[in-house]
Amino acid sequence: MIERRITTELVELLDSTPAVTLLGPRQVGKTTLALEIAESRPSIYLDLESDADRARLAEPELYLAEHEDKLVILDEVHRLPNLFQNLRGLIDRGRRRGRKAGRFLLLGSASIGLLKQSGEPTSTIIV
Repeated sequence: MIERRITTELVELLDSTPAVTLLGPRQVGKTTLALEIAESRPSIYLDLESDADRARLAEPELYLAEHEDKLVILDEVHRLPNLFQNLRGLIDRGRRRGRKAGRFLLLGSASIGLLKQSGEPTSTIIV
C-alpha cells in the first residue's frame, strides 16, 4: 500500500476529537486508509452503500451505542443524511461519560453539503 502523508494527521485527529470526516472523490483511497487505521484499534466498518449495513442502522442510536467502545467507520455516510443528528446525540452522551475522542470516522465524497448536514463540528481532511 502507498503510505499516505495524511495518515499521521488522521490518527492524531482521531485521538483528539470524537468525529473526523475524510472527504475526497471516489477511488482515491479513503476506505483503504480507514481500514488500515482500523487494524490498530477496536473498530467496526459499515459501508452505507450496502443494504445489509444500512439495515444495521435502522435504529442507529441503539446499534451505535452497542459499539461505543470502538471506532465506527461509516463509509459513504452521505447515503444516510438523517444519521448526523443521531451521531451528534451519541457524541454528546459519550462526552458526558468521558469518551471524548475516536468515536466516528466518516468517509464520503467531497461535498460541502456533507459538512453542513453534520451540524456537529468535526475535524475534516480532504484528499
